[in-house]
Amino acid sequence: MQVTKINDAKPYEAKLHWDVSALRLQGLEASKLENFSCSLSYFLPGGGCNWSSSPNEKVYVVLDGQATILTKEGDREVTTELSKLDSCVIGYNEERSVENRTNQVVTMLVIVSNS
Repeated sequence: MQVTKINDAKPYEAKLHWDVSALRLQGLEASKLENFSCSLSYFLPGGGCNWSSSPNEKVYVVLDGQATILTKEGDREVTTELSKLDSCVIGYNEERSVENRTNQVVTMLVIVSNS
């Protein structure tokens, strides 16, 4: 078993994100997990990430607060609000953006498959 205590989790800079503090809990440089990684992200009020896609599947689980997830269906932008314990899957190469449009911190568990 490989354990990462929250006080030992290492921060990292998530590309294309602003006003977000991210901690790697498992996978990549944090443990020998092979198929995915797991991180904890804190989105400050007004924080978020730019529109982007990647060749990975992602699971977002909101642990606290309310996150706005933006996706596209054809030429149409779709806005989805996720509250505490709501979750979503972002598919392979699916374009998305995340925003914290509230005045409270959003705490999100982020699970990403390895490509």
